[in-house]
Amino acid sequence: MAAYSLSIVGVLFLCLLSIGLAVYSGSSKGRARALSGPVLPLDDDNLLYRIDRVHMNTVEALTPFVVPAVLAMVVGVGPATLATLVWIYVAIRLIHLAVYLRGGNAAKGGSVRTILYVSGALVTIVLIAVTAAAAIH
Repeated sequence: MAAYSLSIVGVLFLCLLSIGLAVYSGSSKGRARALSGPVLPLDDDNLLYRIDRVHMNTVEALTPFVVPAVLAMVVGVGPATLATLVWIYVAIRLIHLAVYLRGGNAAKGGSVRTILYVSGALVTIVLIAVTAAAAIH
């Protein structure tokens, strides 16, 4: 497993990012005296909504990426290939987070944020394909 240390660190970083965003979302709601759960108004101009959404986007994207990443290690995907995919995905998630939290036009759907989210999904699809190919051989 030492060969996969970069990938393992990347996957753990994604998990910590999700936990960190949960704490950030909860503490932001607490400071604003907002109730737990969905933030109203559902508007990209509302910082609390953006914090909550970026947390939920991260949680929603975590399992579909982490499961194939772990399976890739099990079936023997090349360590360099896997590490490259993991860290590209980490970079996309961090840029997505920064763009969305900053707000403005880039944070609105159909723009940069959407391109980043779709890019992350495409990296996940490539990871699944590489893992499936390794499992079949």
